Amino acid sequence: MDHLSRLIQVALLGNMESGNQSTVTEFIFTGFPRLQDGILLYFFPLLFIYTFIIIGNLLIFSAVRVDTHLHNPMYNFISLFSFLEIWYTTATIPKMLSNLISEKKAISMMGCFLQMYFFHSLGNSEGILLTTMAIDRYVAICNPLRYQMIMTPRLCTQLSAGSCIFGFLILLPEIVMISTLPFCGPNQIHQIFCDLVPVLSLACTDTSMILIEDVIHAVTIIITFLIIALSYVRIVTVILRIPSSEGRQKAFSTCAGHLMGFLIFFGSVSLMYLRFSDTYPPVLDTAIALMFTVLAPFFNPIIYSLRNKDMNNAIKKLFCFQKVLNKSGD
Repeated sequence: MDHLSRLIQVALLGNMESGNQSTVTEFIFTGFPRLQDGILLYFFPLLFIYTFIIIGNLLIFSAVRVDTHLHNPMYNFISLFSFLEIWYTTATIPKMLSNLISEKKAISMMGCFLQMYFFHSLGNSEGILLTTMAIDRYVAICNPLRYQMIMTPRLCTQLSAGSCIFGFLILLPEIVMISTLPFCGPNQIHQIFCDLVPVLSLACTDTSMILIEDVIHAVTIIITFLIIALSYVRIVTVILRIPSSEGRQKAFSTCAGHLMGFLIFFGSVSLMYLRFSDTYPPVLDTAIALMFTVLAPFFNPIIYSLRNKDMNNAIKKLFCFQKVLNKSGD
């Protein structure tokens, strides 16, 4: 991740030096609360949520890696999703925390471009991975006899790698183009993190070409949503046809977590980027951003661990394994 960050930084810096004679060197966030006396009321809850997200996703990722009973496509995809969630939240929340306790709530231009790139690239990777997970559950429930033949370890590895590679490549041209735009003031971003539209609105030039790409991204979100939604409609239809109530309950429990994760992720994405109005009240804008960047990732460890018996057992084994290692070390 650090190596990739350095490569992106070199590419963006080259474009800024060659094509962007900008007078702006940093951006100021205006979406943060201004009550200095009560700022810790925001800081500590956000710190707790971020810590919970990191620890929860690390537990899920480690439990799947350690427990051989979870070495199957479904849990491998879940572990990769948890790994992406760690970096997805790290792209924004630490900077939010530092800005909450800083008098000047600012970010450098380079830092802003890097934050946009990693935040949206990781989000794109998660969206593609959720689509892959929906297809995996579709094959498992709608075509169980051929599941092992279709979802081979090699195909799962290719799908996992493809989700990450495509997610990181699709946004790179747009971020590079944004880095070449002139920013000559004002430099106030009406948000709590660097997002595409608020930053583009500050450019001193025509940004219609990039906004066209944003429309393409919106269409992509809608198409992805429809693919996953149709997959789950088909899955629910097949589950309802299972004759035994025990079989139906087991199938529903397997898919319930995936369906909840899908609804939370794409629900927050839709609120943030599929808007009916370009301008929302600042308070509503900040609330939607918090739901998208903080609350949605907060619920994912709960969905994929506390509600999953196999994952709970794997996490317990992980703690037992750690205790054994500590005793052997003593």
